[in-house]
Amino acid sequence: MDFNYSDEQLALQDTLQRFIDRDYGFERRREIARSAEGFSAEAWAQYAALGLLSLPFPGRYDGLDGNAVDLMVVMEQAGRGLLLEPLLSTLVMGGGVIRDAGSETLKARILPKIGAGEIKLALACYESLGRYELRHVACAALPKDGGWRLSGEKTVVLDAPSADYLLVSARSSGHSSDVDGISLFLVPRDAAGLSLLAYPTQSGGRAADVRLKDVDVGADALIGAPGSGLAAVERAVDRGVAALCAEAVGIMVALNAATLNYLKTRKQFGVPIGNFQALQHRMADMFIAAEQSRSMAIKAAVYADSEDPAERSRAVSAAKAYIGQAARLVGQQAVQMHGGMGVVDDLIVSHYFKRLTMIDMSLGDADFHLARFSDMPDYAKVG
Repeated sequence: MDFNYSDEQLALQDTLQRFIDRDYGFERRREIARSAEGFSAEAWAQYAALGLLSLPFPGRYDGLDGNAVDLMVVMEQAGRGLLLEPLLSTLVMGGGVIRDAGSETLKARILPKIGAGEIKLALACYESLGRYELRHVACAALPKDGGWRLSGEKTVVLDAPSADYLLVSARSSGHSSDVDGISLFLVPRDAAGLSLLAYPTQSGGRAADVRLKDVDVGADALIGAPGSGLAAVERAVDRGVAALCAEAVGIMVALNAATLNYLKTRKQFGVPIGNFQALQHRMADMFIAAEQSRSMAIKAAVYADSEDPAERSRAVSAAKAYIGQAARLVGQQAVQMHGGMGVVDDLIVSHYFKRLTMIDMSLGDADFHLARFSDMPDYAKVG
């Protein structure tokens, strides 16, 4: 497996690095996090102008035919810059669902608008009693006047406050934990009966608990066949996990650079503390953890496009479990080696650490994915 980026991917990486350094510095990011929206509309428009929001979509829908490794380049830089815009929710998961499972009419209507920065999406697939289990769906979908009526609740819907549409998983048949019987619907955020309890996350983003009370949608809101939506949701979440792994790698690399710079400049007993062998050993452990995480993230990105659900899920769960543990090591060591300054809001290190913690808890934590991985059949080409 080739772990090197192509020339085009390196050019994309350089473009994003320059954008972050010029327009998305730490102080600017803090201002955005404190704003009512929790993201920058100007930055979102810039992403559209750069072609980022068209990256994973087919050319016939004004896309750039990118793959999951291309998205890894984007998400790695999103981690480095702590970008707050809903790239994960709209570009990776929501847009991925429309691209993979939507009708030709729906794709033609939605995907070009995502690429132009005119539409944002959020995937509402988790419920409080199910924790990370996507098959646990109690939200009900009943036939109504040729369309559907949705009733139920979804929890911790990432980027829901800024979304124009929610992709809602709801049960059209069966019991709350059955694999079959789950349907997927595209619901306007302003639909009658839909309400959001919005809140900021620990890392500065936004999420919401969503309540649907007799929300009526037309037949065209259904994505795919009735009762077959779980596969599309699982695929979207697997790709989201791969993207989060890439984001975590970007943060770990940035944390290592910040910590190394601090060790070279902070003096104690008249010498830089980086001269102390104990701290050098800890820095080496952090570097190794970040490099191994990069390898796992690349492997997850490669398999995120696999048509084999078992192969794809095994690869992304292995990466998420490992990177969750490695990120904790890097984050904790960075905070400790910065001393008391490592946890203050004025230092970017604390924000990196918070985001790593949020990444671990999003779309399944390390323990969940380790258990998921261990319960899967052994595939030598993935394991």
